[in-house]
Amino acid sequence: MKRHIPNLITLLNLLSGAIATVLAVQNNLITAAAFVGLGIFFDFFDGLAARALDVKSEIGLQLDSLADMVTSGLVPGIVMFQLLSKSVDYSFESDALAWSTQDYLYLDFSWIAIVGFLVTLGSAYRLAKFNIDERQTSSFIGLPTPANAILILSFPLILTFQPGELANTLLFNTWFLVGLSIVSCILLNAEIALFALKFKTYALKPNWFRYLFLLLCAGLIIFLEFWSLPIIILLYIVLSLIVKESE
Repeated sequence: MKRHIPNLITLLNLLSGAIATVLAVQNNLITAAAFVGLGIFFDFFDGLAARALDVKSEIGLQLDSLADMVTSGLVPGIVMFQLLSKSVDYSFESDALAWSTQDYLYLDFSWIAIVGFLVTLGSAYRLAKFNIDERQTSSFIGLPTPANAILILSFPLILTFQPGELANTLLFNTWFLVGLSIVSCILLNAEIALFALKFKTYALKPNWFRYLFLLLCAGLIIFLEFWSLPIIILLYIVLSLIVKESE
């Protein structure tokens, strides 16, 4: 029975992602972000459960990537699509899903918004590489998909709960969002080593950068709230590069 527990937790990640997908399509980006956060929570604990119960399996690895593809790959792509649609001030008609009897090729969205799905494509490629890359046992090569999802999902949270001139200038700028979609895709698959938050021991010396990262994250969240999320992802990348240089 215990061998099924990690996979059950992974399926809860997938369920969270499926719900978030529906919400994101309906343009309910805040609740979608909440369910993505819940999915990432399950994604973190399925690995812990597998190690604690010593029930690692090949099917668990594959299932984990499939769940991540939805929660941390598809949903961020839809969210970026929605943000790009808003940025070009494109108005969706209420009957956009109604069948057309004359023009089957009519699409009721801005073509440039499709660029947002680069996030989904980059996530799929990154997860496929992860499954066959034996180097990524204790660290990551490229930005993990949950970290990238946090980056993308932070934007509607900032626009809703911390609106202001800077947020509007950046996050309603079509070309900023296009550029960010491309950068996101590159970071997901870049050959850069990033540390994992896996503690083999809780000793300070081998984990100083992990403790420092968690401490800085706590401070940023307290003082910057949702603005802290994209800064935390940037901090994660920079600190990983510093640790790599010091080794």
